Amino acid sequence: MSARSARFLITAGLVGLSSMALIACTGNTPEAAKTESATKVAAGKNDEPGKKVKIGFSAPAADHGWMGAITKATKAEAAKYPDVELVVAEGTNDVNLQISQVETFINQKVDAIVLLPFDGAALTAVATKAMQAGITVVNVDREFDSSFAARTTILGDNHGMGVSAGKYICDQLKGKKDAVIAEIAGIDSLPLTQARSTGFKEALADCGQKVSNRVAAEFTVESGEKAAANLLQAAPKIDAIWNHDDDQGVGVMAAIKNSGRKEFFVVGGAGSANVMRDIKAGNTLMRATVIYPSTQGADGVRLARLLVQKKALGDLVEVEVPRTVQLYAPVVTKDNVDQYLPSAFES
Repeated sequence: MSARSARFLITAGLVGLSSMALIACTGNTPEAAKTESATKVAAGKNDEPGKKVKIGFSAPAADHGWMGAITKATKAEAAKYPDVELVVAEGTNDVNLQISQVETFINQKVDAIVLLPFDGAALTAVATKAMQAGITVVNVDREFDSSFAARTTILGDNHGMGVSAGKYICDQLKGKKDAVIAEIAGIDSLPLTQARSTGFKEALADCGQKVSNRVAAEFTVESGEKAAANLLQAAPKIDAIWNHDDDQGVGVMAAIKNSGRKEFFVVGGAGSANVMRDIKAGNTLMRATVIYPSTQGADGVRLARLLVQKKALGDLVEVEVPRTVQLYAPVVTKDNVDQYLPSAFES
């Protein structure tokens, strides 16, 4: 699963904030003083060292490239700040173990928890418990069931991924009638997979197309190869394939190569470096991939730090960190691949 760097650029001197400061300075009322204080927080240099912040981080096991990149980027981002202490729990796909990890963070009285849950619904209760204990929780990628479980949620755009992939395929087919479009999804039980498929279906419908053949894999190389082999056997003719995930795409492309078929093109998902290199070289059927940022944990660290230090996003006039931040899902092609390749993850 998914890397385009979506960085929160921290700057000062916004015109809107400057105007607010001028207004605040002209009054002696408590309201004016409060506005002045809030403005100074928002306009401050957020990267300057401040109050020490202890952040607990927990995510699923790094059993594929995207998840490994999430943890790697999170550690690297925390290391940039001398006022951040990052406590990293061992990656796990065991829901009960991840709940225990959060319980440990609560007992350690960390200031904040950046949590990418293996299962958002299953981790909702313990995340809520952390919030009730006064710990700032930043939810990453897979949403909790309750808005009380996190102060801020950082999401990739799963629905947008499907829309981007579908629109790109529509543009490439140029109104071709009776096109056979195939889809290789991820884990069907996950809401993120369902959202990707829904967006894809909607985008295709907008140009009069539909998904003709669909199979699901499990975000692994092995499952991707098996699912693709089954798809190719079931569909003697295909015009385009959208594969949800570039990690499982390694197996997908292996199955396609073994089949010897070349009548279609492939669009990937997540944005791995190996796929981008193939797109740039133009020597495979892979024509594009849709970004799903692997910077979400790193962004979570940045926002957790700001929240605990009672700062805001310097590029916004708003004086509080937003409740939800959703990152964009652009399409990477041969025309723009150089822009995205430096921040891509390795499958």
